[in-house]
Parts: sequence; C-alpha cells; structure tokens
Amino acid sequence: MDLEFSADELAFRVSVRAFLTENLPEDIAGKVRASKELTREDYLRWQAILNAQGWLAATWEQEYGGPGWNAVQRHIFAEECALSGAPRMPPFGLAMLGPVLIKYGTEEQKQTLLPRILEGTDWWCQGFSEPGAGSDLASLKARAERDGDDYIVNGQKTWTTLGQYANKIFCLVRTSATAKPQGGISFLLVDLDTPGVEMRPIRLIDGGHEVNEVFFTDARVPVSNLVGEENQGWAIAKYLLTHERTNIAGVGFSMMDMARYRKLAAGITRDGRPLAEHPVFAARAAEIETDLEALRITNLRMLAAAQGGSAGGMGSSILKLKGTQVRQEIQDLYRSALGPHAAPLASDLSENELSVPVEAARAAPAYFLNRKQSIFGGSNEIQRNIVAKEMFRE
Repeated sequence: MDLEFSADELAFRVSVRAFLTENLPEDIAGKVRASKELTREDYLRWQAILNAQGWLAATWEQEYGGPGWNAVQRHIFAEECALSGAPRMPPFGLAMLGPVLIKYGTEEQKQTLLPRILEGTDWWCQGFSEPGAGSDLASLKARAERDGDDYIVNGQKTWTTLGQYANKIFCLVRTSATAKPQGGISFLLVDLDTPGVEMRPIRLIDGGHEVNEVFFTDARVPVSNLVGEENQGWAIAKYLLTHERTNIAGVGFSMMDMARYRKLAAGITRDGRPLAEHPVFAARAAEIETDLEALRITNLRMLAAAQGGSAGGMGSSILKLKGTQVRQEIQDLYRSALGPHAAPLASDLSENELSVPVEAARAAPAYFLNRKQSIFGGSNEIQRNIVAKEMFRE
C-alpha cells in the first residue's frame, strides 16, 4: 500500500488550491473561519460556483453531472476546501441522496431529481431520527400506509438539520407492521409543502437554529416517490449512512483547526512562557496531533482500498468514531488556551471589545457545534458495536 501521493495527484492538489484562491468568496470564507452561521444564499452561491466548474457532486459519476474523481482526488479536494475556509456543502442532497438515487433510484427519478440537486432547485433534508429512534433506527414509528397510488404518512422526525432551508425531505418510514423491525422499513421522498407536513424549529444551546422537528399528519405521498422496493429501506439506509459517516470524520477540518491552535498557542503566554512550550498544553497538543496523523493515515488506507475496489466495511465507522473525538479534543484544547475569553458566544462580542482576542469569537460556538458530532450519523457507541462485531465475527 502506497500512502504517498503521485505526481498527478500532487498536480491535482495544486489545481484545486488555485481554483479556491481565485473563486472562493472571501465573505463566505470569513464566516466559516469565524464559525458564523451561513445563510441559504451563502450556500447556494458557493454551490453555483462549484457546479459551474463541474466540481460540486464529488462522489457522482460523470454521466450524472459529477467530476468522475477517484477516491484520492475526492480526499484532496475535501482537504483543500477545509484548509481554505470553504464551507462544507450540506451533504443531504449531494453526498447522501444523490448516491442513493444513482444506485437504487428509477431512471425517471435519476433524470428528474439529480439535475435539480446540482442546480440548487431542490434542497433536501434528512428524516431518519425520531424522538424514540435515534441511533436505533430499527425502532422508528413513523408509518406509511398504502392507499391506491399514494402512501398516507403519519409520525414525527427530529434533529432535521437545515430543514428550514429545504423544500424536500427523504424519510425512513415503516410500511409493514408484521415484518422484522429492519425488514418493514421503506425509503420515501416527500415534498415539504405537502398538506399535513409541518416543520418546527429547535433552538440550540448557542441560540442558533440549525435543526428542526417535522410532523406528518395524514400526509399523502405518491407511491412513485418510493426509492427502491417497499420494505427494503434498511439496506438503502445502511448504504447512505456509510457515506455520511465517512463525511463526518472531517480530517481536513481537524487539520485546519489544529493549525489554527498552533498559531494561537504561539502568541499566548502562560506562566511566563509561550503556551506552545507549556508542558500541559504541549503534551495535550502532541497527543491530539498523534491521533490526527493516525486518523489521516487510516483515511488514506481506506482510499487505497477503495482504489482497489474494496468496500469501506467498518472503516467508515472507525473514521466517524475517531474523527469526531479528535475534532472535539481540538475544540476543547482551543477553549482551554483562551481561558475565560472563550466564554462568550460570537453574538455576545462587540466589534469594539478589543480586550477579547479575536479568536474568542469562534471558540464557544465551534466547541458546542462539535459536541453533537459523536451522536449524529449513528452515535459513537453504535460505531464501537459495529467495529467489535466485524473484528470478532467468526
């Protein structure tokens, strides 16, 4: 296994870096670096720039509008985007539903829905979790009952990220009450303007509005909106979650945040010496950097396996598990370095509050934002179970 990039891959990195330097709007990058909330218009503006370049749907085949990149090129692109301050595009349409439609969708669904995702005409959100069914999706209660050419959908979904921007939602719904829990689930596409569908905001600890809850009351959805076969949604969900978990790892974002910490630590003194030389902080930073390097190598090993045609297997769970831990550790270290200055949220700081380091504006929101990452996409406890079952399987 070769973990070094080839000359062609290094040249590709140079071209990506040049594109980002020339085309990434500075106001959007500034928001990302300050951990400020992006608007729908911010996302769509960057999406249009990437789509015009043909680089938007990194995991899609060229015949459907993707760049046709291999796994290493996708890794390089994601890493360079993170290091440059480019926003991570919401994954629900591009990195989750798109691959599902390409693999499981009908030809009509592909021809109709995939171009609308690329153009930004449709903004998708995810309807998996429920109040009583988070990591244990097999216990979901939302149901869809067949009525002629429609399903009648009733139930509730929660933690619907950026649902306030969306016009469509893909859902896991129970279509059989008699089958085994995993066997009675279907994958259904729903227009959010359907009568009987209501979305309500959930306010987060930092005051932001990123997630929502969605209620379905006798919502009538065409059977043609079913993806794959009825009662086969569990297999589709597992395929989708593999994409989501690998995406959550965020190796490039951890590299960016660690570089930001090193710069911060070089300019702060504690006990009469730079923080970078303080034994406690230096030891914590070294431990995190060791874990980050191991994570980066694990990611490259998965890429090498993918290049050879191997499936990700438990690798996506390992990346999700360790990747979220590393990101949380970095944010905790960052806040510790700032001390009491890290207490305010960005919205609490006045532009004239010169006594507070500018870095403090992003410390608290970034810390709180990353706490949830060990839960969504399948909690880290669930990922440990997946890894253990795979490793000790007879």
